[in-house]
Amino acid sequence: MTAPLGVILAGGQARRMGGGDKGRLEIGGRSILDHVRDRLGPQVEAMALNANGDPARFADTGLPVLADSIDGFAGPLAGVLAGLDWAAGQGARHIVTVAADTPFFPADLVPQLLLAAEAQGKPIALAATPDPERGIARHPTFGLWPVALREDLRAALAAGTRKVVAWTDRYGTALASFPVDRGDPFFNVNTPDDLARARERSA
Repeated sequence: MTAPLGVILAGGQARRMGGGDKGRLEIGGRSILDHVRDRLGPQVEAMALNANGDPARFADTGLPVLADSIDGFAGPLAGVLAGLDWAAGQGARHIVTVAADTPFFPADLVPQLLLAAEAQGKPIALAATPDPERGIARHPTFGLWPVALREDLRAALAAGTRKVVAWTDRYGTALASFPVDRGDPFFNVNTPDDLARARERSA
């Protein structure tokens, strides 16, 4: 399987941070978005940013900005669809998505997702971590998505589907499990307290 394209999902409204672009908050003197872009870049053929509103505010990133085609902040699946539509125009077969507020995700995320999809024979792969209560916790904004399913996803969104796993479970989902011995690699910055913890972790 050839290397997929990468899509950074930044289409949320960041209500718990008071609005604005969480990816612009700084950790260790650099924006969270810079950390995310630098981690994802070496793992993919090319990258784009899924964000709504004025795309000019991201001009300094050098990334194409993809707006949701579904109105009303339809959640991560709308960002996945925007990424799949972009990838189709590039002739790509897969994308990998990551969240724009998660600066510590694994540096081997993409190869592990590809391996999981191939080994488990599933069209979609999601990242996961051990969970003491549930056994395993899925991280559905970190996934490998085939361009071939984009029209299925478009129809599901039009029908009102919003929860990621409500759609992925229709097709069967491979899981790529990542260790948490050095902290949760999918820790995301949702609140000011989260931002403080992220700054401590990166110090």
